[in-house]
Amino acid sequence: MMSRGTAASPKGRFGSARKSISVSSEALVRVAPLFDGTRAVSCTPAVSRLDAREWLAGSGSTLARLRDEHGAVLLRGFSPLDAEGLGELATALAGELRDYDNRSTPRTRVNDRVFTSTEYPPDQTIPLHNEMSYTDSWPGTLFLACMVPAATGGETPLADSARVHDRVPAATRERFERHGVMYVRNFGHGLDLSWQEAFQTEDRDEVTAYCERHGIRAEWLGGERLRTRHVVQATLESRQTGRRVWFNQAHLFHVSSLPGSVERELRESFSEDELPRNAMYGDGSPLDPADLAAVRDAYAAEEIAFPWQEGDVVVVDNEQFAHGRRPYTGTRSVLVAMA
Repeated sequence: MMSRGTAASPKGRFGSARKSISVSSEALVRVAPLFDGTRAVSCTPAVSRLDAREWLAGSGSTLARLRDEHGAVLLRGFSPLDAEGLGELATALAGELRDYDNRSTPRTRVNDRVFTSTEYPPDQTIPLHNEMSYTDSWPGTLFLACMVPAATGGETPLADSARVHDRVPAATRERFERHGVMYVRNFGHGLDLSWQEAFQTEDRDEVTAYCERHGIRAEWLGGERLRTRHVVQATLESRQTGRRVWFNQAHLFHVSSLPGSVERELRESFSEDELPRNAMYGDGSPLDPADLAAVRDAYAAEEIAFPWQEGDVVVVDNEQFAHGRRPYTGTRSVLVAMA
């Protein structure tokens, strides 16, 4: 079942019957709210096996408008796309695809600039987050395509970033906005990505130059060890809506996001600034556990999720909506393109 209501429900939160939104004179695609009380929508073709690329080409700016107005759009029931097709759809809608630079998670390149989703063990949850919000340069649009749905679980939950922002207590927001977020990463312990994988190069000079361009403080500490510190935004104003959105990964990078036993082991082995990855306020002071709890509660309150179906594609405005991953069983394959 979908969380917080489904597109199949005949009535919304306040009991009124749902109405489809017409988007073309040919009525090739039906658009309806995806969840009660949220802005996300689903698009379902009225004709069998319609190719989403053909619909995009023939419907002008419809999909771009839906993305901009609603933040997240589920394409369901279209002809399934492979990795190449996903790249073509993403490029046609949003222009040149971007590579996955300054990486924080393991992924495999499938086709040109189409990647697997984060390759963490299936029993792990990936908390809700906005893609690459730990950097000063992030993709505007994400394209997530389900090749193989999990046997159970494996949903990609979403959360409206403006609503998350508004749920975070004002005092917590003020602290984050005043200081920003400092992300500290220690490469070379063998417990996380290597700097070679994170920066996609074997050349230390290239890494140093990248860090200088992006305002990242980099320290080479001997051997394969590299420490980086980067202070960036905690919130921002959505370019599409003008609303303030929660836009950082402090709760995800902070060591407390790990299982309790793992956090204790790491803290016993490393000092605060030597942890493989961690987050602090931008002035370098430790994050208040109460602030982190408030952020996680805000995400939990706004989380919405649906079970993947083979061929589904979700188009996400990365500033307007956060995404994550629930644990799963069986085989699961979701591809990602970023523009």
